[in-house]
Amino acid sequence: MPQELIANARMYSVAPGAAAAWKQLFAWLIDTTKVPLTVIDHAFPAKLDDLWRRNDLACTFVCGWPWLRLGLGHKVIAAPIPKARYAQGKPLYCSHFIVRRDSAFDSLESTFGYRFAYTIDDSHSGYNAPRHHLLQFRSNGTPLYRGIVGPFTTPRRVLEAIAEGRADVGPQDSFAFDLMQRHAPELTDAVRVVASTATMPMPALMASANADAAMIALLADALCSLAFRPECRALREDLCISGFARIDPSVYELSERWAKGAEVLGLTRIT
Repeated sequence: MPQELIANARMYSVAPGAAAAWKQLFAWLIDTTKVPLTVIDHAFPAKLDDLWRRNDLACTFVCGWPWLRLGLGHKVIAAPIPKARYAQGKPLYCSHFIVRRDSAFDSLESTFGYRFAYTIDDSHSGYNAPRHHLLQFRSNGTPLYRGIVGPFTTPRRVLEAIAEGRADVGPQDSFAFDLMQRHAPELTDAVRVVASTATMPMPALMASANADAAMIALLADALCSLAFRPECRALREDLCISGFARIDPSVYELSERWAKGAEVLGLTRIT
């Protein structure tokens, strides 16, 4: 094992309450497995790529699409099962398209011709998934929106841009949105969802390619037991999950097929 074993939930530390809940989960993991995780912060504007390229990751959220494209060989531990209807009891998520609550938009199509926000171009939920969804409306490569606003890097900053009128519509990682609804309702109350993409396997907690297999098994077993631990009920509620599940990393190939479907048409831009 590396001397230092890093744990991080930057992807889903979307509000102080959510960040505290993830740190509580890591503390529980340490106590349950005796794996000596070092929980670190890696907040915006630090780049997620810089975190993911470290060789001492032991339990860190990594998005499936950049995981494929970076080719770093991270070992998948387990993925959360959102406690939301869209997940259907599985480790699935989607991207919501959000608009200001007080706007006149009543559908995704009604936002065409306005300003579209995005997170960053290597994000599945904030770029790849919405681009794939919008393909059905494209014809002859004509842009759907008069302006593309970003990168905003995080779902929260996209939400803030729309709430403040700096953009008109944009994507939200549905699980990040769930967490903000619980821990920052003053933000989510300012917007509403007008459409959602198809679901995709959730980002997972992963370890570096050189991580010890026995350690990964310990962490995976503990995470997958979380659903059945009555003492963790409040933690599950704060994390907006019903539990965790093991996940075959090959499922992320769907995200790359979505990307190639757009790129083969020359649509490298989000819209």
